[in-house]
Amino acid sequence: MSSKRDYYDVLGVSKNVPEAELKKAYRRLAMKYHPDRNSDDADAENKFKEAKEAYDVLSDAQKRAAYDQFGHAGVEGSFAGGHANAGGVGDIFDSVFGDIFGGGRGGGERVYRGADLRYDLDLSLEEAINGATTKIRVGKLTTCTICSGSGAKKGSTPADCPTCNGMGQVRMQQGFFSIQQTCPQCRGQGKIISDPCGSCHGKGRVRDNKTISVKIPPGVDTGDRVRLTGEGEAGEKGGPSGDLYVHVIVRDHPIFTREGTNLHCNVPISFTMAALGGEIEVPTLNGRVTLKIPSETQTGKLFRLRGKGVRSVRSSSIGDLLCKVAVETPVKLDKRQKELLEELEQSMANNAKHHSPKSKSWLDGVKDFFENLTP
Repeated sequence: MSSKRDYYDVLGVSKNVPEAELKKAYRRLAMKYHPDRNSDDADAENKFKEAKEAYDVLSDAQKRAAYDQFGHAGVEGSFAGGHANAGGVGDIFDSVFGDIFGGGRGGGERVYRGADLRYDLDLSLEEAINGATTKIRVGKLTTCTICSGSGAKKGSTPADCPTCNGMGQVRMQQGFFSIQQTCPQCRGQGKIISDPCGSCHGKGRVRDNKTISVKIPPGVDTGDRVRLTGEGEAGEKGGPSGDLYVHVIVRDHPIFTREGTNLHCNVPISFTMAALGGEIEVPTLNGRVTLKIPSETQTGKLFRLRGKGVRSVRSSSIGDLLCKVAVETPVKLDKRQKELLEELEQSMANNAKHHSPKSKSWLDGVKDFFENLTP
């Protein structure tokens, strides 16, 4: 589990904060904790870095969505190759005041991690319980194979920007601050592509469909996810690829209902079996088993079959199968069958101890209710 603080708490904002308020909160913290103003305070420097990291994620729509969905795990690696966590305070200063004043100090062409992707995978209950290997097809941005991600036409290379000399930033003086701003010609990339690749049109990435094999471990359930590292979208300018998160959705089963590692099923029995007892075959994941029904069983009675449930994906424990019986009322009776039932009813009515226990207690309760009503 990550030890990092929640990014919204770091900036002191709510999860539905609009972009303008988010930037205002970040600007306030950046100015307060900047090392130039707190040269003897190491804690201020750490808070400065923490605020920058939080803003980098929450100010980016894709990263923010991934963070809201997966927490810190959804944006792991987002600061590689030129972002705040890759260097010291000087590197942070580049993008902090670049965001606030429109520029930064730069340091050559930057690379960016590709976006994480989500894929919803439908599985049958049997596949989820036993595990499965399946192939999925995902549309995503991949590195252009023609230019190898450079964005330049094959045989040519991007040239250093003449305005910033490949730094991506130009310097400006504002009061006691020496401010670095994004180069207006190369837009902070540090490189100029004079002859762009015809396949990706200078972007370095193209959209493609890729078939990926996914191994689903046994015991997964709806809401579980499998992370495929590096199978997200390709990064910009040679940056690392994002990850693909496969979210499991287990389809409804005609017999079983799952609850954690336990399975539930309804078992209908005749009223004769309920009264006299007997045996009935019930299904399990490993075949049929015989369930003994004791005499005088009431509808709703729950029978537990130990170890006939699901093995947990996170441990070796196995759940149980819970069978709930429902006594069925016979239908489409012929004349003789009806006569027999009437005789049975009359026989029980003549002997109070044979009355249905629940019916008697309910009738007694109704009688007490009416007797206690205030006139």
